[in-house]
Formats: sequence, structure tokens, C-alpha cells
Amino acid sequence: MSYIIVDVETDGPIPGDYSMLAIGAVIVKEGLKKTFYSNIKPISDKYQKETLKFLGLTRKETLKYKTPKKVMIEFVDWIKQNSKGKPIFISDNNGFDWMFLCWYLWHFIKENPFGHNSKNLSSIYKGLEKNMGASIKNIRNKLNHNALDDAKNNAEALLNIQKKYGLKF
Repeated sequence: MSYIIVDVETDGPIPGDYSMLAIGAVIVKEGLKKTFYSNIKPISDKYQKETLKFLGLTRKETLKYKTPKKVMIEFVDWIKQNSKGKPIFISDNNGFDWMFLCWYLWHFIKENPFGHNSKNLSSIYKGLEKNMGASIKNIRNKLNHNALDDAKNNAEALLNIQKKYGLKF
């Protein structure tokens, strides 16, 4: 199995109506050398201006990104080339990141190499701490909302959790 931390950036709260603008991913191994990053062209006319402003982007800029189908094909190819065995999706906010990525994979290329499952980094940490109020923010650097930087940051946190608790991969 290969554990892959994924982070996405979007221009709104739900896929289909709004768009995934970036995807970052990293294979969870010391050194975090196997990474994927791409910007993605919007799929709809809807977007939240305040979200783009928060991300430091303009709508005009996002319209020059790669098509979603091309990015999803590249992402799945990257997974196939870089993972061993079944890839396991992990995200800090898997309810959000999984919702967008799963929708994009099925909508644009009719497959999802992760299957129908995802893992939540924060939930892993809470379980090991035996505290539903524990915050992953205490063991990782602040996120900057660059999808690859945030994926790497979360992967570093998972590696630190593995060391601290003896978590088996």
C-alpha cells in the first residue's frame, strides 16, 4: 500500500457548481520526494470572489490553467508510476478534499484509483491521542493554501505521528 496525502484548493464549497483549482499530493515516505502538483481550469461560471482573493488568485488567471480531464489523467498516471500496491487517500479535511477529488476523477475520467475510501489525518491523530478535541494544528506548521505545500506539511505531520506513536504503515 502507498499512503498519499492530498490537498485541493477550490473556488467554492461544492464540486460541480464550483471548481477545484489546484491539487497537490505526496507519497508518505521520508524525504517526501514523490510529489504531484497541478492547477486546474474552472468548470463553471460560478465562483466565490472572496475565496479567490483569499487564495491570491484572479478569475482571469485561473482560466489559463490546464483542463480538468488532462490533470486527472496526469494525476492517475502519477499514482500508477509512484505508488506500490493500492493507493490510500489521506487528507487533513477528507470530507472536503475527497468530495472534490472523487467527483473530478469520476466525472472526467470515469475512475478513481483510491476506490471508495478515504482517511482523515485529524481523526487519526485524535484517535491516537484518545481525545476528540485534540488538534492536529499543534503538531504541524501553519498551512499556506498552496495545495502541494499543504500536502507536504500534512505528510510531515503524519510521519511525526508515526514516530511518536509507533503507527504502522
